[in-house]
Amino acid sequence: MAPNTKGPMFSWLDPSRLYCNSQAFADCVEDLLSPFQKDSIDLVAGIDAMGFILGASVATSLGKGFLTIRKGGHLCVPSQHLNYTDYTGKENTLEVRQDVLKPGVRVLLVDQWIETGGTMKAAVQLIEGQGATVAGIATVAIENTEGGKWIKDNYRFSHCIPEELQSHIDGKDLNSLIQKLQKLSN
Repeated sequence: MAPNTKGPMFSWLDPSRLYCNSQAFADCVEDLLSPFQKDSIDLVAGIDAMGFILGASVATSLGKGFLTIRKGGHLCVPSQHLNYTDYTGKENTLEVRQDVLKPGVRVLLVDQWIETGGTMKAAVQLIEGQGATVAGIATVAIENTEGGKWIKDNYRFSHCIPEELQSHIDGKDLNSLIQKLQKLSN
């Protein structure tokens, strides 16, 4: 992971370098899917934009279809919209097409990182609002914010952060995280 160098409008860590290493990427997808191996999943949905990368890989691994949950104004087909507040405090809109999600469809929802949980909550509401079921949530990291705890308390989830590193993620302390990772690798 690389530290944020662009200011508060971006996540404090960027895990996208993970996707550049084929083995690390495959390991991440395998880790994310391990809790859901025996679950019935009909479809994978990923949140614009980084959730597209991880979600499409998860869908391919499962042999399932992939649904994009887009930022507002990007879909040119009938869609359902929902306004929400993202991790920067900015008001945004998510949208999803209306012709895929139906009652009984079980969806594994994927994104790259959950900070405040606002974007993920909006995606959950869009899926459930069309009668589908969120079978689980998979992401590289879920911070223990109010929204992150809500997700962990209400949905089956997976993430790639071992419990012994969670406090470093929550504290947004890159130096302590690096030190802990070095100790674990020795």
